[in-house]
Amino acid sequence: MTHVLAVDPLFDAGMSWSVFFVVLIKVAVAFVILLVAVMLYIWAMRKVIADMQNRIGPNRAGPYGILQTLADGIKLFFKEQSIPESADRPVFRLAPYLSIMPAFMLFCIVPIGGTVSILGHTTYLQVADLPNGALFILAMSGISVYGIMLAGWSSGSKYPLLGSVRASAQLLSYEAAFGLAILGVLVLAGTLSTHNIVSQQNWVDWKSPFQQWFWLKTFVAFLIFLIAATAETNHPPFDLVEAEQELVGGFNTEYTGIRFAIFFLAEFMNVITMSAIAVTLFLGGPSGPSIGALSSSGFINVWVMPVLWFLVKVLALLFATVWVRASLPRMRYDKLMALGWKYLIEFAILWVLITAAIQVGDEENWNSVATAFIAVAIALAAYGVLYLAMPKAGERIEEFH
Repeated sequence: MTHVLAVDPLFDAGMSWSVFFVVLIKVAVAFVILLVAVMLYIWAMRKVIADMQNRIGPNRAGPYGILQTLADGIKLFFKEQSIPESADRPVFRLAPYLSIMPAFMLFCIVPIGGTVSILGHTTYLQVADLPNGALFILAMSGISVYGIMLAGWSSGSKYPLLGSVRASAQLLSYEAAFGLAILGVLVLAGTLSTHNIVSQQNWVDWKSPFQQWFWLKTFVAFLIFLIAATAETNHPPFDLVEAEQELVGGFNTEYTGIRFAIFFLAEFMNVITMSAIAVTLFLGGPSGPSIGALSSSGFINVWVMPVLWFLVKVLALLFATVWVRASLPRMRYDKLMALGWKYLIEFAILWVLITAAIQVGDEENWNSVATAFIAVAIALAAYGVLYLAMPKAGERIEEFH
């Protein structure tokens, strides 16, 4: 299967000042949207969890407490910022920004709409469409660990260092499963461009979410992606990085004021960004039913409906994250690592093999029974290898005396 690389039509006529301003507008709007989304997500999370626990939640700042997050941010902005005497000051100041930048960079490659016109230029409704966008996702998700690691190391204190080491081990462990889950989508799409991945999941009719969108074809990979993304964003029940009862707050113990707030801003921004990435890879991105009474060039079908469907899908996943936060207790750290290394990675590899077999069968017009037989054979062979590799129940590691 051959796919043409997507190229943003904004740059068809070359670079000019008007093109530069369009790019600048898209960057600024994306940044503002992400900041406002974080503020609203924190407010909604507190209200939903309060409702689940029969409490009121924020209700003082603004109507229904909607300005409570803004009030908290302003308070932290004017608080005193202290730096330990033993800290590496340049790295200590830089670490919070290294945590927040990967989340914003990831959001820049997410298509939230189709092809639109801005200042007379035709362009995609996303900041940038990279030919290797899927690799960019893996790169940014891996870089995010540097901010946490450097924050703990530069603090000059043992508890932040322990928290940062724990965070590094957790993020690196789930990065492998995260990448393998994406690989199944790339096998089906045959491209690394996020715009091309979305374009292959176009809405045709009410059956298309099951026929076109990748979530059903890669259902196991979709679940693995959600679990790995939850662990990578330090979201409950995987928030071992900030286990207060064990680490006195973790890697950010020595941070105060706005620097302390930036770490939490980055964490919630990562949750929103990962939900947007999941929608892009598995749930069709902005594709959805349009209003048939309008022409395809109408403002509603070009601007409003794609953004609306994208927003609905992201909100559904964000509500699921809040539900998980309110329902599940924090995992024990050894269980967390065992889940990543002993189960998620193995199931992800197995599913990539099955997806590849099914895709080859479709392209070569194999009989469906033969394709299913090959997929089952791969599954059984992989299960046998895993069974032999896994320690048997009851085996114990000898203690050193």
